[in-house]
This record gives sequence, structure tokens and C-alpha cells, in this order.
Amino acid sequence: MSPAFAIIAGVGPGTGASVARRFALSYPVALLARNPDNYTSLVDEINKSGGKAIGISTDVSDAGSVKKAVEEAKEKFGDKCAAAVFNASGPFFRKSVLELTEREFVGSYEVSCKGAFLFSQQTLPLLLAHSKDSSAKHPGTLIFTGATASVKSNALMSSFSTGKYAMRALSQSIAREFAPQGVHVAHAIIDGVIDIPRTKEWLKDMPPEAKIEADAIAEAYWNLHTQSKRAFTNEIDIRPMLEKW
Repeated sequence: MSPAFAIIAGVGPGTGASVARRFALSYPVALLARNPDNYTSLVDEINKSGGKAIGISTDVSDAGSVKKAVEEAKEKFGDKCAAAVFNASGPFFRKSVLELTEREFVGSYEVSCKGAFLFSQQTLPLLLAHSKDSSAKHPGTLIFTGATASVKSNALMSSFSTGKYAMRALSQSIAREFAPQGVHVAHAIIDGVIDIPRTKEWLKDMPPEAKIEADAIAEAYWNLHTQSKRAFTNEIDIRPMLEKW
């Protein structure tokens, strides 16, 4: 197993868990989520299967909490990070702009953009250290999980879309700054319903190809991580074959 580690923020029963399992095949993993219930069983699963994992309760919108989490990961796994995945998402409100409270409006931004900024600020030095290691097999990689709302804002979606749009802009700026230093930064537009327990009843009359498979997203993220420094993809669209777009 690599001396570097991977860190995933926003671990839950869907994409976060799938990404954690995929990267745990090659790296020790630090799993971040506000609620320990979202990572406790997954940490046990990875450790029992021969991998290495720790879980850290983290509020990604709080600078002190993010810094403490990354320091804890460094103490456990060292100061080189092979991959950092920001999968956290702010609260979702389907409301008119006339009905949203100020707290609701900024809630998505606090997680999706501010949280992504804080996470990036703490992990980039570790990603740089990995990328400068001549023995590293793959470049240090920073991946942001976006959504349809990152590029298209529908009615009643102003809060969620604002946070996701802002995160996409942040991703582009970081990519332009750090690609010349060997860090691969990518933003993933997840366009469609992810097939997880919470969405079991959604599109239930449609075939499986109407939903995105979480494990397939994880595989796409792994493929991004393994790209050559001579062929970086900075943004990808991921959708099921039956999605209308």
C-alpha cells in the first residue's frame, strides 16, 4: 500500500462510500463527515478487508474543524496526500427566492464553496508534496463533486445552485494555479439521480440505466487520479445513458 493517503470529505452511503472503497484498494483513507454514523461501519469494513481507514467527525464549513481533521490524518498517515475528494454538499431547499431565509440561502454556499475552499487550503500542501515525490505513481489529485446545478440553475434552486456554481469557479481557479505544479484538479458534473437507498423509489418504473451507479462514479474518479501529467481532464460530465440533457 502506498505511503501516501487519500482523504474524502462528505462520506455517506452513496458516492462518498464508493469513492472511499475504491481508493482504499491502493491507499490508506481518511473519511470525513459531520455525523460519525456516516463512516463508522465503512471504516470497520475497510479495515477488516485488509485496508487502512480512519473516520473523523468534521464540519467542512468550519476552518478549525477542517484543519484539525487534516492534522489528524497527517499524524496517522504522513504528510503526503495522493488524492483529496470533496464530496460534501450543502442543504437543499426547493423554495422561491421570495421564501428563502438568509440562513437557508447561505447554507449551501457555506458547505459547497466555503467548505471546498477550506478543504483545498488544507490538502493542497500535502498534494504538492506527493506530486513532487519522484516515486509517486500518480499525480496528487483534487476532485470536486459538482451537480447539474453547477452549470444550470433551475427555478426554486437558487440556494443550491449558487453554492455549486461557486464551487465550480473555485475548482477552475485552483486547477489553473496548481496544474503547473503537478497537481491534477478536476470538477465532476454529476448529472442525474444516483442509485442509492434514499432514491430507491425514484424512477422506479425505469430501467437501471436511468440512474447513475455510485461505484461507477468512484471508478471515474479513480481514472481521473491515474491520468498522466500530459493529459489532465479538468472537468467531466457523468450521467446515465437514459438521462435527458
